[in-house]
Amino acid sequence: MPRSRFAGSLMSPKVDLMIDMGNPFLNLTVDGFLKIGTVAAAKAAAEETYDIFKSGSVSRHKFEHSLKKMCKEGAYWGTIAGVYVGMEYGMERVRGTRDWKNAMLGGALTGALVSAASNSNRDKVVMDAIAGGAIATAAEFFNQLT
Repeated sequence: MPRSRFAGSLMSPKVDLMIDMGNPFLNLTVDGFLKIGTVAAAKAAAEETYDIFKSGSVSRHKFEHSLKKMCKEGAYWGTIAGVYVGMEYGMERVRGTRDWKNAMLGGALTGALVSAASNSNRDKVVMDAIAGGAIATAAEFFNQLT
């Protein structure tokens, strides 16, 4: 049975959070889920706040709608990030090396999985796999530049 441990620190402007699930694969997957999920929820909160101010009225219904949208966006993007990070780590372990090809393969598999889960059009799944691989590879190359 995996043990979980929660640790965090707050140093302005960086927030660092680590959850130890007892396995590097699980640690990276949960970390990706939490980080990107939080960003997506914050984005949804900012958009909803703008919409509420734009309309000029605040109601319980709008607040509940905003909260649901924040949770939905956070869970959706967090899941995609968790799958991607897990796939990339899995590629690294299988291939025995750490390079840009892991990002490409992880992105392609993530794109294909997410697409296959949401539609049944084979061409769309292939195109999403290509897009996922291209985006992940580009992000990896940009990370190497800095």
